[in-house]
Amino acid sequence: MSENTQNPTKHPSTSSATSDRPARPPWAVKRLRFTPELHEIKRILRSHNLRTVCEDARCPNISECFERREATFIILGEHCTRSCAFCAIPTGRGLPPDPDEPRRLALAAREIGLNHIVVTSVARDDLPDEGAGHFSAVVGAIRSLSPATTVEILTPDFHARDDCLATIAETDIAIFNHNLETVPSLYAEIRPQGKVDRSLEVLEKMKALRPDVATKSGFMLGLGESDEEVLDLMRSMRLAKVDILTIGQYMRPQKSNAQVNNYSGLERFEMLDAAGRAMGFPLVLSGPYVRSSFGAAEAKRALEALAVETVL
Repeated sequence: MSENTQNPTKHPSTSSATSDRPARPPWAVKRLRFTPELHEIKRILRSHNLRTVCEDARCPNISECFERREATFIILGEHCTRSCAFCAIPTGRGLPPDPDEPRRLALAAREIGLNHIVVTSVARDDLPDEGAGHFSAVVGAIRSLSPATTVEILTPDFHARDDCLATIAETDIAIFNHNLETVPSLYAEIRPQGKVDRSLEVLEKMKALRPDVATKSGFMLGLGESDEEVLDLMRSMRLAKVDILTIGQYMRPQKSNAQVNNYSGLERFEMLDAAGRAMGFPLVLSGPYVRSSFGAAEAKRALEALAVETVL
């Protein structure tokens, strides 16, 4: 049994009085729709003993994604070795990687009928290769059973290890995604085991290893960042040659997570969208409900269309 070592201490931003919490704007209320597709995909996931970040991270877009037959699978166990303040997944040591998980995931993806699949994982700093080899096995299984299906992976930082990134670079993927999550000044509180420079190094190294693969990264608004900090972060991401930029609103998944500092208005998302395009990002997705893997298939098609236009 895996050991749950979740720290019961509340994150600093969870201790504010209720009266200090920002009022939710009308767009911040999104209801789950129990569609036939949602029930069917849940059935398929259960039958193959699989998990999705859609469910584990309590994503507000789950109804829409499942209705469009999109899902982001999460591999390598139920516990994460890191303790990010925004995430609902418990911290702890995980079991050894399940050698049958790649086969089951590939079967489920084929049964659901996915044309583009996103695979992410918990951080596994406890493993010798931090899970890179398991990512490779999953991608290989998907491509073997569904050769027409394109694969996007959303990975931890692997401590920017060259051996781990080389393993990932050898896989048959269309998009490599690694999120920065927030601005540097908030890392100690929000992403304590992460480092901005290390994450940027991961993205830059992967682009150098696989220039044919689109790189993708994103962050959340609403944790206390200033506009100037956000713009500085975006400039750094573009210098690291990130192709797809995603910007969304942080929404607290459960009471033990960091509180929302503020809800950004739609004009802020529009301003950052325009700024990102001016910086040269080929594709910017900016809006309250944008998530790293939400609408991933559409984002991939949009990037391909931009590439065709550039050639013409």
